[in-house]
Amino acid sequence: MTSKMLEEIRQQPAALERTLKSELRKFEKLKKRFEKSPPKMVILAARGTSDNAALFGRYLIEISTGIPVSMAAPSILTLYDASINMQDALVVAISQSGESTDTNVVLERAKAVGAVTVGITNEANSSLAKLAEHVILVRAGREKSVAATKTYTGQMLALYLLAWALGAKISLDELRHLPDWADAALKLEDHIAGLSERYRFMEHAVVVGRGLNYSNAFEFALKLMETCYVVAERFSAADLLHGPIAMVEHSFPAFLLTPVGVTWPSMKGLVEKLQNLKAETLLITDQSNQEARELPARSIVLPVKLGRRGAKPEELYTPIPYIIPAQIFSACLAAQKGLDPDKPRTLSKVTLTL
Repeated sequence: MTSKMLEEIRQQPAALERTLKSELRKFEKLKKRFEKSPPKMVILAARGTSDNAALFGRYLIEISTGIPVSMAAPSILTLYDASINMQDALVVAISQSGESTDTNVVLERAKAVGAVTVGITNEANSSLAKLAEHVILVRAGREKSVAATKTYTGQMLALYLLAWALGAKISLDELRHLPDWADAALKLEDHIAGLSERYRFMEHAVVVGRGLNYSNAFEFALKLMETCYVVAERFSAADLLHGPIAMVEHSFPAFLLTPVGVTWPSMKGLVEKLQNLKAETLLITDQSNQEARELPARSIVLPVKLGRRGAKPEELYTPIPYIIPAQIFSACLAAQKGLDPDKPRTLSKVTLTL
């Protein structure tokens, strides 16, 4: 029986297309507003999978606009009742359900001091949608599995559009290709299901990404932890080399996100080091990265070229297609382990924290 998680993974091309078509006009209005009065900084507030989307947003906005981005620590407000100067800031809350209590507190405080507030959510009637000055809907449809998949990529798309509204040189034509690239990733399902069988008894792993795919390392690891009960540590290549690589030994599982571009040289060096340690290495890459495809390592290769020729960073549009094989792998591995990825133990769809 197919899990709801896997069914929702397959819905992503249509969800991305709906989100882009339905929400673009809102971002066009935001773009005009920001041209007249650009924010001095951006604050992103989120939890769980949405926090991983926010991490992607931080890299994307800072790289493409130069505007500094801060990741909110809600407990500074909810526990310590500190006063934070959020004037002249754009404050963005990201929540699948729109009911994350601490995330909403950040938005409420920001609104009270006159900051521009944006809410990104999948639920039009949520508390977040009622709080935010500007509401962006992730048009993914109701997400029934506890493990978030289609809402994560929808949030990432919304953050591309937000960066565009803030003045980033992001191509709307390229964004319109994302549903097709997501569909290409889905065609790898049988191959990934076969690979997952090898990892049936895996209990621990590391997941590594850099730059724009750093957030995907966090999200892949989270999916392995919550659906497969694998202790999955996530690192950038630089952070792994600064100490934690000491835990890697023969047959230790390591998953790496390896697009072509500015992050590839350091990732290539790490792959070679892991192979020297005889680690169990699996790469997620695409047809653009010929060097990665030629390495003697197991790989999941997207059957499209995602490198953007003549532009930096070349990996700009890779994060959404790259997370989909990781989602599929996690769903398939859970099935291999005899687990239900839709109902992880002790978890519920909405987590309320203060």
